[in-house]
Amino acid sequence: MTDVLRPAPPTAVRRRAVRRTPLLILGTALVLLVLVTVSVSTGDMPLAPLDALRGLFGLGDTATVLIVQEFRAPRMAAALLAGAGLAVAGALLQRLFRNPLASPDVMGVTGGASFGAVVMLAAGASQALMPLAALGGGLLAAVLLGLLGWRSGTSVTRLVLVGLAVQAGLTAAVNFMVVRFPTELAGSALQWTTGSVYGRTWTEVWAAGGAVAVALFAAFALHRRLAVLDLGDDSAGALGLNTDAARLQVLVTAIVLASVAAALAGPVAFVALAVPHLVRFLAGPPTPGTLTLSGLAGAALLLASDLVAQHLLPISGLPVGVVTATLGAPWLLVLMIRQSSSLNRSVR
Repeated sequence: MTDVLRPAPPTAVRRRAVRRTPLLILGTALVLLVLVTVSVSTGDMPLAPLDALRGLFGLGDTATVLIVQEFRAPRMAAALLAGAGLAVAGALLQRLFRNPLASPDVMGVTGGASFGAVVMLAAGASQALMPLAALGGGLLAAVLLGLLGWRSGTSVTRLVLVGLAVQAGLTAAVNFMVVRFPTELAGSALQWTTGSVYGRTWTEVWAAGGAVAVALFAAFALHRRLAVLDLGDDSAGALGLNTDAARLQVLVTAIVLASVAAALAGPVAFVALAVPHLVRFLAGPPTPGTLTLSGLAGAALLLASDLVAQHLLPISGLPVGVVTATLGAPWLLVLMIRQSSSLNRSVR
């Protein structure tokens, strides 16, 4: 009887998690398909789901194809790309820093990306350059984080606190510019203060999509190096890995993903923070499969939040960032309380 009640060894738990991951990926992909169907078939002019899906591929009558491909599909694609990019970036940062609070929106990356995008918008640049401007802003935030974090010490907890300060400062700069903008620019810049995929165009989607695809490929290629880093610096160095270079590669990949996502959707909160936790709870330790699941879950979460903002809230026109921030605030509070409790136990 005691053998039955004895906890399963870690290897057995890991094997069950690995077997469960493909089923979770399939289930999430099916949910994503449903959400895509709902996204392209609902709106001011409802369409039959089958007609909407056919219109997505250029089939059916001209009016349906125009509505789906030119108005609904770019917004839907932007939500998918931004959600996947944010979730994978969060998974990379949390694994790299070994801290559940490490995410682009907490550590200042999305604030920097928003700052870069708004500056480029004020300069009157093309929308196609927004991903590049957002990447520049995200790198600026990373440089500030590194400089200020290094001055404050090397503790991950301090790094997260410095990241919160960087995020707050850059967000304040964005808000100041929005207030000082002429009326015609203020409305366009508002999405980078709350997060929105309204009005996205295929030009923006294709420009950002290419960058996201390259960064996602890099994230999967870096999985083995992350697995070696998980062993600790001494063991990783003994295996021949340049730990500093590996960390820099992972950090740059995460910054690119988060910055390009912010160029598409603004500083959307909660997705990068919560999705990696949910995936770890459901699928166990990190593997290439769990990274795939994170991307799919992030895309599904952001698209579902956008649908809620469009169709289920009593106030029309709310940006998707309002929905994700409403979900993210209590989640962040719970994580910080758990982190504080863990620190108190370790001190005792």
